[in-house]
Amino acid sequence: MKLYFYGGAQAVTGANYLLEGEPNAKGEKTKILIECGLSQGTRKEEKKNYNPFPYDPKEIDALLITHAHIDHTGRVPFLYKSGYRGPIYSTPPTKDFTEDLLVDSQGLIEKEAKKDGRDPLYSLQDVNNSMLLWRGVKYREPIRIKEFDVEFFDAGHILGSSFIKITANYKDNKKTLVFSGDLGNVGTPLVKDTESFQNVDYVVMEALYGDRLHENVENRKDLLEDVIEETVTAGGVLMIPAFAMERTQELLYEINELVENTRIPSVPVFIDSPLAIKLLATYEKYSDNSDYFDKEAIKLYKEGDEIFNFPRLKFTLTTQQSKEINDVPPPKIIIAGSGMSEGGRIIHHQYRYVSDPKSTLLFISYQSPGSLGRKIKDGQKVVKIFGEEKIVRCKVRSIGGYSAHGDQEKLLDWLRPAKSSLKKIFLVQSEGEAAEIFAGKVRDELAIDAVVPDPKEAIEL
Repeated sequence: MKLYFYGGAQAVTGANYLLEGEPNAKGEKTKILIECGLSQGTRKEEKKNYNPFPYDPKEIDALLITHAHIDHTGRVPFLYKSGYRGPIYSTPPTKDFTEDLLVDSQGLIEKEAKKDGRDPLYSLQDVNNSMLLWRGVKYREPIRIKEFDVEFFDAGHILGSSFIKITANYKDNKKTLVFSGDLGNVGTPLVKDTESFQNVDYVVMEALYGDRLHENVENRKDLLEDVIEETVTAGGVLMIPAFAMERTQELLYEINELVENTRIPSVPVFIDSPLAIKLLATYEKYSDNSDYFDKEAIKLYKEGDEIFNFPRLKFTLTTQQSKEINDVPPPKIIIAGSGMSEGGRIIHHQYRYVSDPKSTLLFISYQSPGSLGRKIKDGQKVVKIFGEEKIVRCKVRSIGGYSAHGDQEKLLDWLRPAKSSLKKIFLVQSEGEAAEIFAGKVRDELAIDAVVPDPKEAIEL
């Protein structure tokens, strides 16, 4: 068997892996694609998305998707446009979320393509046609793809996220692989904890935070309370760049608890993200389903608590409603996309308030190198927003405990139950240095061979 790293090798985004089986009597090989994500971050990275696939999409037997984030799903319609007509498998929530995310992404792609004077990567019809190929499967529901057995397990990253176990059934050469997708943090609300696994030969594993420990996981809600109180007391605006999926909903869940227990002052809270608002419908759809939601969230839901709603919370769907946020005097809280401040409505609020010393910019998620968010987080004092230089005078805060990704300790703990069987681990979806540091940790603490593949590298298993 061969494993090809066509995306996600030494890169955080653009996950795309090809597993190729052994030739049968006719010389044919089963080909399974795992993930088909967009490269994100800088304009240079985004241009890569227009490159043709390094394999023939018509020859792929099946596509497996671990979760809905665009860096894992964003090129699926382009795969369809390029000739793919096989089945696409994921959990039902991932299927539902992906449809909303792809429709939104297509609109953004089309807008950027018009600016650049070229055709968009794919059309809305390509998105709709891709969804017709999509099949929802439950956790631990076995699937057979020719000689391969496939199962999805809960990754604890976002609602419906999975890691995927694939077993190749050859007489003298049975092998089992796990593709981690993105692995969740510990103790997060809404979703259940990451499942464990054993008796696996190889793991293709994310290592985004393989070089560090998340601070403040246990007391992140207390820190959020402190930041809110600090900003409100100063009479400023708390700006939180947040990804439309999961981070926004987790913040709503925890602010709801802070409001209900009168731990924070009553101030207007704006969710200024049409996509995040739209995604709430899917959260509601699964909110009493114990396969996906954790026990505490289901308990609150059954008790009649609107876990995504509380007094003074306002959803701003339209552009006009977004602009009207400016008419509301501080103090106020604005949660808006994009999570890395590389577009979306948060940019308009940062343009208005980033130079205000009374206001605060709070980062709760990963900021990719080169992004506006990363520049501000790293301490850059003058940044360009809409082509204009703005002096960063607002307070800049970070709460690492809100990351949806497991840290070094969580990643090591996930591997431990399987260490006796593991032959090799391939570390992906990470900046190179973080992956190399984690590879050293795996070798030292677990005595497992861990490597960081090169982009487009092919490895014989």
